Amino acid sequence: MVQETTNDDDFTALTELPVSGRILAIDPGTKRVGVAVCDEGQMISRAVGIIERQSWKKLLLAVKSHLVEFDAAALVVGLPYNSDGSESEMSAEARTMAAKFRLSLDIPVLFQDERGTSYEARGRMWASGGSQNDRVDAEAAAIILADFLDRLESARSKAM
Repeated sequence: MVQETTNDDDFTALTELPVSGRILAIDPGTKRVGVAVCDEGQMISRAVGIIERQSWKKLLLAVKSHLVEFDAAALVVGLPYNSDGSESEMSAEARTMAAKFRLSLDIPVLFQDERGTSYEARGRMWASGGSQNDRVDAEAAAIILADFLDRLESARSKAM
């Protein structure tokens, strides 16, 4: 399920992203931040883990550590809209977080609509026989990244 999300003008356009290199995605939450990464060919996403939210500085250091570990070329931040498409309180939090990342990192920072990803992640985990609640956020980040990769491929196809 790919849902379009328009980035603010000051965020990097999809077509400006490198055509290869890993991309890191996060699913921002109030207690935990899920983390996922894709392969260098930008085809497949996978859950990496979670970051416990404590302070902005610790979150930034943890995200930077993942970016270095995976040599990521971009960061995708899940943007949580309400089911009707309106902005939520967490939308504002995600936008603030992305703006701070943009100021603190030397890579592109983009958004991806994350409506329904936590429900889908729980469904996937239930279907596979798992009940690991601590992995739901990471699985949601992998879904966010997979949706982003689909959107990226579509944008690149249209640009050709």
